[in-house]
Amino acid sequence: MWQQNEIRLAPRSRGFHLITRDIEDGLEGLSAINIGLVHLQLMHTSASLTLNENADPDVRHDMDAFLRHIAPGDLPFFRHTMEGPDDMPGHIGASLFGTQLTLAVRSGRLALGTWQGVWLGEHRDHGGSRRILATLNGE
Repeated sequence: MWQQNEIRLAPRSRGFHLITRDIEDGLEGLSAINIGLVHLQLMHTSASLTLNENADPDVRHDMDAFLRHIAPGDLPFFRHTMEGPDDMPGHIGASLFGTQLTLAVRSGRLALGTWQGVWLGEHRDHGGSRRILATLNGE
């Protein structure tokens, strides 16, 4: 079985956000899959997807603080500045963390570790809604 659909995420503030439930709710055929894979492709260049800690929100805070430290918006050598001081750091965050995830599916659920969750990294101050193309494959 192959299924592909688009998951739309509501706008979120800059930072990292746990979106596991959004992903699970957006995968209509997930419950029918005994064994398979889901590929998630974020359709944006200034946000990211990653798999990390799902329990302690301090981890998401600290990851954002670290990213802001290594890619602040006021670096004098940035040329791509027409869309605002948060845009180029957004592109850097998207490249560092990536815009794709492939996750295992087992018994109708995402096969995640006990403390794992899917994060959206919103790297713009006002990034707007985000779209994820989800491709589900399995039996």
